[in-house]
Amino acid sequence: PAGLPGNMLIVANHISWLDIFVLNTVQPARFIAKAELKRWPLVGLMIAGCGTLFIERERRRDAHRVNDHAREVLAAGDTIAIFPEGTTTDGTTLLPFHGSLLQPVIDARGHLQPIAICYRRLDGSHNDAPAYVGETSFMGSFWRVLGERAMVVEMTVLPALAAQARHRRELSREAEQAIRVALGLSGSAPEIIHDRQA
Repeated sequence: PAGLPGNMLIVANHISWLDIFVLNTVQPARFIAKAELKRWPLVGLMIAGCGTLFIERERRRDAHRVNDHAREVLAAGDTIAIFPEGTTTDGTTLLPFHGSLLQPVIDARGHLQPIAICYRRLDGSHNDAPAYVGETSFMGSFWRVLGERAMVVEMTVLPALAAQARHRRELSREAEQAIRVALGLSGSAPEIIHDRQA
């Protein structure tokens, strides 16, 4: 459903660079992303142009700067989106959510909006073409996506979670579990983490 209210932090599972554009079809949002994405061809310009908040992940204190900025953005009634897994998967697993970037929505007394993303073929089977994992280069991924004859993106907008007076770890776990169920994944997060940092 388009037109979700402002003062909202969207959290979603992360499969591909396409996820940013997919989520913006549901609700225009500013994203929090690693600073290296600014240097990506084409995508870097596009995500910078939509007001993305870039974080220098190797600088531990930079999370405080980004959280302060995110709090201001949310308090002004805007929407921010993050991928709390911190990396991408092929879409058949869900990694543990990191709660550190959830603090701004708690402080702004907003809502957390979990959204589950799944890419499928026309026959309903899992489509791993968009998966940006492992040693895949951006251009390799880009051409693989363009080579698909057709692709279906399923997004499940789950019930929003009130963030006020909640602890970010508890909120993070609740959102993770809601997305896990929506994707039809059972059990806890896997031990193996892909080496692609998103």
